[in-house]
Amino acid sequence: SVYNSQPHVVETLSGPSYALSSNGDIINYAETREYLESKGVYFASGNDGELLLKYIVYHVEKENFTIVEAIKKLMLYVKGAFSTVLATKTEMILFRDPYGLRPMSYGKTRDGAIAVASESCALDILYMDWHKEVEPAEIIVINTDGVENIKNDPDEFRATDTDKHCIFEHIYFSRPDSINFGHKVFDVRERIGAELAKSDDGTIFPDVVVPVPDSSNFIALGYAKQKNIPFELGLIRNHYVGRTFIQPEQTIRDESVYQKFNPLPGFFDGKKVVLIDDSIVRGTTIRKLVKLIKNAGASEVHIRIGSPAVRFSCFYGIDTPTSEELIANRMSENEIREYTGADSLKYIPLKNLMKSVKDPQNYCDACFSGDYPVK
Repeated sequence: SVYNSQPHVVETLSGPSYALSSNGDIINYAETREYLESKGVYFASGNDGELLLKYIVYHVEKENFTIVEAIKKLMLYVKGAFSTVLATKTEMILFRDPYGLRPMSYGKTRDGAIAVASESCALDILYMDWHKEVEPAEIIVINTDGVENIKNDPDEFRATDTDKHCIFEHIYFSRPDSINFGHKVFDVRERIGAELAKSDDGTIFPDVVVPVPDSSNFIALGYAKQKNIPFELGLIRNHYVGRTFIQPEQTIRDESVYQKFNPLPGFFDGKKVVLIDDSIVRGTTIRKLVKLIKNAGASEVHIRIGSPAVRFSCFYGIDTPTSEELIANRMSENEIREYTGADSLKYIPLKNLMKSVKDPQNYCDACFSGDYPVK
């Protein structure tokens, strides 16, 4: 509803106004909301951003905290992923959860304006003089006096002694022209493809490697380079149709696949195809694509996936609310292959995936392993 839309705004009786937008999810939302409601705080929505805002405003207005003190308390007691912008009439404050689960970047334009975004590519089009990432547990205060970076020790606020960035940002969510968690996304995806190829035993002899566009393009390119197989864009994507796995209804997801992809005329005739996708979540897209490609004339379709099997729900900002919706949690690898109609199916092993980043200990892999860093 409109009440869940961001930014959330609070006007106080004492005069200050606050507005907040955030990317992520709060895992102790119910507990924290119950605490605030017991203090007389009213909620208009069920959005995590409103919870963050009301938590800060309550401690500033009722407990006489400074905004920075309130944010530090929030980092200690409110658990989950949040990359957040808080604005008042006189300043803008950026802060990020202690684990650094979701990306967040900011920078300065040529005319001196400060901009912030969930991905660095959004800042590139503004002709920034510089931009960099907000660090985990960092608080940045921006006002007419300038920019103040308050660098807190993340270990004071978290249960692990390392960052826990979302590896799925590199696999799927982020644009390839972004720099997230200190890595160029396109570069990581190419390395994922190369590692996927290294883990593939080579018992098939395909004619071509084709990505499911667009997030799989660089994964497929890395695979093709490593295997020395031609890389071709055999599927054309309609960019006016959104991501299918986050559509709310199965019938909508099914229709979206056919609206979203179209094969090049005659391209697949008689070909043995390696079809590269970044992940299989519900299985909606890949099953329809195998049928589409075979109907377009392919003799064989071999699925290769640039992530391990997604078996566990994410509670840090990705819409996979129940494990029952995840196909790998209900079927074996061979059952998924049969379900999709593919001639073979292989996932990249988790150990190979983590070779694609220089600091694997700093990543959350809970959707593959079930090992949740924030509880």
